[in-house]
Amino acid sequence: MGTLLTRDTIDNTAHDPARPQELITGGYDFTTLTDKVCGIVERRGAPRAWWVALGFMASLAAMMFGMIGYLIYKGIGIWGVNNPVGWGYAIVNFVFWVGIGHAGTLISAILYLLRQQWRTSINRFAEAMTIFAVVCAGIFPGIHVGRVWVVWWLFPLPNFQAMWPNFRSPLLWDVFAVGTYATVSLLFWYTGMVPDLATLRDRATTKVRRIAYGFFALGWRGSNRHWHRYEKAYLILAGLATPLVLSVHSVVSFDFATSQIPGWHTTIFPPYFVAGAIFSGFAMVMTCLIPAREWYGLKNIVTLYHLETMAKIILATGTMVGYAYATEFFIAWYGGNPAEQFAFINRAFGPYAWAYWIMVSCNVISPQLFWFKKIRTSPAALLVICIFVNIGMWFERFVITVTSLSRDFLPAAWGYYRPTVFDILTFVGSFGLFFTLVLLFMRFLPMIAMAEVKTVMPQKHWEDKVSRPVGDYHGTNPGNR
Repeated sequence: MGTLLTRDTIDNTAHDPARPQELITGGYDFTTLTDKVCGIVERRGAPRAWWVALGFMASLAAMMFGMIGYLIYKGIGIWGVNNPVGWGYAIVNFVFWVGIGHAGTLISAILYLLRQQWRTSINRFAEAMTIFAVVCAGIFPGIHVGRVWVVWWLFPLPNFQAMWPNFRSPLLWDVFAVGTYATVSLLFWYTGMVPDLATLRDRATTKVRRIAYGFFALGWRGSNRHWHRYEKAYLILAGLATPLVLSVHSVVSFDFATSQIPGWHTTIFPPYFVAGAIFSGFAMVMTCLIPAREWYGLKNIVTLYHLETMAKIILATGTMVGYAYATEFFIAWYGGNPAEQFAFINRAFGPYAWAYWIMVSCNVISPQLFWFKKIRTSPAALLVICIFVNIGMWFERFVITVTSLSRDFLPAAWGYYRPTVFDILTFVGSFGLFFTLVLLFMRFLPMIAMAEVKTVMPQKHWEDKVSRPVGDYHGTNPGNR
């Protein structure tokens, strides 16, 4: 590591059409890259800050499970749901967390199929985040049914009562969509990690580590046959995961769109939800990745170019979300349906106007700052704006869910929804569970896909005897000697 160039602050965001984009800076070669990434996992004892963060987040997660236990004991009367707002925080949180889980599969699968090399530094982290977000999302449909002990009724299982799910219910579609998405995402994440787990196994200095990493490395030896099978499996899983990115949140949007409630019964929801999910997912990736890159010294692997590229995607999807907000108002006016028109006027100027304008400020206005390169290349500014985006996207789900139910067709049935302390603590606790899993992942698994990053380094081309220097390598190509 002592031979590395000290170029931590290098700005690799400039693009020269005559030269390939520098994706890895700092003078890393294959060995030093492996040392850097594996060193985080192999370090004896975790930093004190990691223990403090883990203790705090695990406490929040324990609080959430305590709230769920009390919910099962007392019933959903402890929540703020009422008549007419029968869908409260549980559905809001479910849609929010499912959306967070979109960026990982998008970065991994779709960008892999499109041969976007910049994904290699961030895809492992984003894939892991997808799994953890879907775990958080899966909790809420399970507990919002009220009688958790019969939640297995959601699945088409043969049973002595001859019960069978209602396949026409969009809520059942969620079970299959999210279940399939979680399964494929988990397989995709694990398959991509096998070569790196084998590296950790080979470097392990204790028997426990050697057995643990060896078990999950599936006997990987790096032979031509292993690489051939690995790349085929990875490609197939990427092909399976790609349509799921588009389908899973489209199906979630059908929970709303197939109803007759004003503000929900709209055909724009599937593309609108998918764009919003990618928007919030990328924002959460940046929220987690920027501190991790700083704390673990990964600035030369997750470079400013990677952050700037993600900022551009957030800008594009944020603009799509803003366009969708405007389209909803236009269609409500153009459709001429008084109930629909009232629903949207009520959103902007009714009792939940505060939530609506928080949503607009965070989702539409704040990402527009990414038009300025100085902000796109500032990690601190990126982190702050991405946190605003996450806040805005949660409020978007809140606005959609609550405002339409609280004031529907009959004024006599209107009501105001207020979350209880149990709603809030369960929601906060879900963040504790998410970040607990993220911290454990950072400590025990390689957060950078070493095998994939090496394919975009200039040294990879030496064996191909490429005569022209590539990447950030500008010396003599040893392959041509």
